[in-house]
Amino acid sequence: MEHFYTIQGEGYYQGRAAYFVRLGGCDVGCPWCDVKESWDASIHPQMSVTEIVDTVVESGAKICVITGGEPLMYDLNELTATLRANNIRSHVETSGAYPAQGIFDWVTVSPKRYKPPVESILPLASELKVVINHRNDFRWAEQYAAKVSNDCKLYLSPEWEQQEEMAPEMIEYVKENQQWEISLQIHKYLNIP
Repeated sequence: MEHFYTIQGEGYYQGRAAYFVRLGGCDVGCPWCDVKESWDASIHPQMSVTEIVDTVVESGAKICVITGGEPLMYDLNELTATLRANNIRSHVETSGAYPAQGIFDWVTVSPKRYKPPVESILPLASELKVVINHRNDFRWAEQYAAKVSNDCKLYLSPEWEQQEEMAPEMIEYVKENQQWEISLQIHKYLNIP
C-alpha cells in the first residue's frame, strides 16, 4: 500500500528510526483501524521484493517494519530473507490471525476480537500489544498474555478515540499488574507518518 522511512511510534522500539512497508489486504476489520484504505489489496500498486529491499537499503534504515493491513496474509519468506541478507532487521506487526511465514527479528502481535490469533503465532511474539477500547479488553489482554513466552513484552495501548476515558483505567491496571506497560502512539502526538 505504501512505504516510508520514519520513527517507530509505539512499543518496545518506540522512537527508533525504521522503514515501514505497509502491505495492502486485511480481513480482520477493526472498526477503529486508522488505515482502512489498506484493506483492499487490489487498489494498491505491486512492488517486487527487489524493489522493496532496494528502497529500504537506499534509505539507510537498519530496521524494516512490515505491517498492514494484515501482513501475514502473505508468505514473507523471500522478503525477510532478502532483508536479512542486506543486514536489515525484519519486524512484523500483525493481529496474529494467520501463521507466520518469514524470518523475523521481532514479532508484535496485537490480537483482535474480530479475528483472534492462531495459536502458532503466540510463542513467536516478542511483544504483545493489546488495544484497550473498553474495560472488558483487560480480560482479553490477560487471556493472550497467558499464552506468550515469559520473555514477551506486554503492552496496553489505548484506542485513540477512547484514550481520555481509558487512560486512567489503564494507569490503575498497570499499577496493579506490573508485568504490563502502557504504549502510546507517539507518532500521532508528533504528527509523524
